[in-house]
Amino acid sequence: MLDKILLFVQSTGYLNLGLGQFIMIIIASILLYLAVVKEYEPLLLVPISFGMLLVNLPLGGLMAAGKDGQVGGLLYYLYQGVKLGIYPPIIFMGVGAWTDFGPMIAQPKTALLGAAAQFGIFATIFGAIALGFSPAEAGAVGIIGGADGPTAIFAASQLAPHLLGPIAVAAYSYMALVPIIQPPIMRALTTKEERQVKMEQLRQVTKKEKIIFPIAVTLLGGLLVPSALPLLGSLMFGNLMREVGVVDRLLRTTQNSLMNIVTLFLGLTVGATASAEAFLNAQTIGILVLGLIAFSFGTAVGVLFGKLMYKMSGGKVNPLIGAAGVSAVPMAARVVQKVGQEENPSNHLLMHAMGPNFAGVIGSAIAAGTLLSILG
Repeated sequence: MLDKILLFVQSTGYLNLGLGQFIMIIIASILLYLAVVKEYEPLLLVPISFGMLLVNLPLGGLMAAGKDGQVGGLLYYLYQGVKLGIYPPIIFMGVGAWTDFGPMIAQPKTALLGAAAQFGIFATIFGAIALGFSPAEAGAVGIIGGADGPTAIFAASQLAPHLLGPIAVAAYSYMALVPIIQPPIMRALTTKEERQVKMEQLRQVTKKEKIIFPIAVTLLGGLLVPSALPLLGSLMFGNLMREVGVVDRLLRTTQNSLMNIVTLFLGLTVGATASAEAFLNAQTIGILVLGLIAFSFGTAVGVLFGKLMYKMSGGKVNPLIGAAGVSAVPMAARVVQKVGQEENPSNHLLMHAMGPNFAGVIGSAIAAGTLLSILG
């Protein structure tokens, strides 16, 4: 009897908890605190942080691979949707189903701000190569700069599958921390006068324009970068369902049930890739640092391009909207609105910022497709 009790005690996680696992549990708790108490994108951070917590509890085996007829862990099987690139396009379909591209169609020049913000991706690739990453690994790391978790996962799963865990965690963490990272950069690169600029109300976009838009983007983007079609095509199909107005059941399913289920599975399994063994090493730290640089650089280039538009328009464009060029939808646009209203309470920049924000989603998908074509 005593032997059985001793065997049970030895099989508990308390006696098998390593220092690395303990550190990761603390990190998971901090992320959970930010999600619950500070409300930093809880729909992302709650499942990610809890997945991180689960995988670092010893002997749980939730990410154990199913090999040689052995049953694998629950999260291992759910993770296959990430590994095989299934979840990201479905997430994009849901994003498209919720998205009104009207602000971008009404003011097409703001799409240039979404393109400008993608420079962070390509600039970071050279930095990653200089630090010893292979070109394919550097491309996977650089895509973090788009601040788009599904795109980062999609690109990393094909360019550098062994780095998928830290890249996914970094991409989603920076998406969630947009309200902390972006405002200092925005204020540093703009003057008070520029931040106070009130922009004119956008024109009304017709239903015909909104229906033609996803079809045109799919044709033009798909022919230009075929590798981007899984993401771009899914995004535009979701948006087409929204705009045609004749597939309400499909639209509601995509917007709600499907989107929520896939987001839940994606968040849990992304967090579950952050085991102590995979996460606490110099390479992962390098990825986190490079990802932060990529995201910050993309934000900065977007704001600087916004300043150029401010000059060329005779002061009619508020350069803050350039920060929304990264594809963190709608977090980046909300940050633009918040910073703008701090300077001028009567300023309403949200809809103006949504144009670059949506352009950033399209831009990051095309950037990922370009990298897959060149480096894959």
